[in-house]
Amino acid sequence: MFELAQLRCFTTLASELNFRRAAERLNMTQPPLSRQIQLLEHQLGVALFTRSTRSVALTAAGRAFFVEAQALLDQAHRAAQGARLAALGESGSLTISFVASAVYDFLPRAITQIRQERPGVAINLLETTTFEQLQALRARRVDLAVVREPLQQPGLVSECLLREPFVLATPADHPLAQHPAPTLEMLHGEPFILYAHGAWQPFNELHTGLFRASGIQPEFVQSLGSTLTILSLVNAGLGMALVPRGASAIRFQQVRFRELPLPAGICAELHLAWRDDNDNPALEAARNAVRQAARDIALDLPPIQGLHHGTDC
Repeated sequence: MFELAQLRCFTTLASELNFRRAAERLNMTQPPLSRQIQLLEHQLGVALFTRSTRSVALTAAGRAFFVEAQALLDQAHRAAQGARLAALGESGSLTISFVASAVYDFLPRAITQIRQERPGVAINLLETTTFEQLQALRARRVDLAVVREPLQQPGLVSECLLREPFVLATPADHPLAQHPAPTLEMLHGEPFILYAHGAWQPFNELHTGLFRASGIQPEFVQSLGSTLTILSLVNAGLGMALVPRGASAIRFQQVRFRELPLPAGICAELHLAWRDDNDNPALEAARNAVRQAARDIALDLPPIQGLHHGTDC
């Protein structure tokens, strides 16, 4: 089978139709160029040129082969360029998995920054639970995972991105929506929507443990696995809920968010995780973009009834 070097010799001679000029363009002498053309014709089993002492011309087979040879050389150039860009992290793809609440604010910021810095990198997004993200990291289906708790597994690196307080989401017509200083004790006996076990187990355990330690017993009316669904029920007046501070970016007409003094350590965390052997060249830029977006969120959150901003981990 012919080689790319032979194709370059052929296309150059086909363009110049002169052995001397073609050899000069290729930085070689005429005899090696003639041998390459003869070898190519032998391998193809057809004559590509007609030659005389005064002129060189393409045969019908040569004209047809010229089109295909140019296309092959162009494709080879694109393949080489693509490999170089991929090695620099300028092309290729990157898959980021995340828990649902991460998409409300800071993750879109991170994706925007990645696309600005690496426009040739395709960003694939996968919304899933923390447990499913652990499996995806192990199977190398994702490059980065934004999760609600650290993934302490061999071969994985995990770092805290953001800690944010929980805020009280209450129906707009509930007395606590207008109370000057609502407290945790005021939730005793009130209808309350809890995060479900399973995917949201960290929040479930945190909130139920908080109520037990404080001697408070809300009336648990629902246990759900989605912040958006929980806020929809609050909007319908079915109860109150404690949600991460970032969820206040979600606007419902009949939901009010209020600061609620909580013990130290009662906060929602977001963690970033990846495989320590991930060799995706775009990974570092993506990690830095996610980190910067988390820092920006911590600084930019608007106040809610005197609520303190979320802080970096």
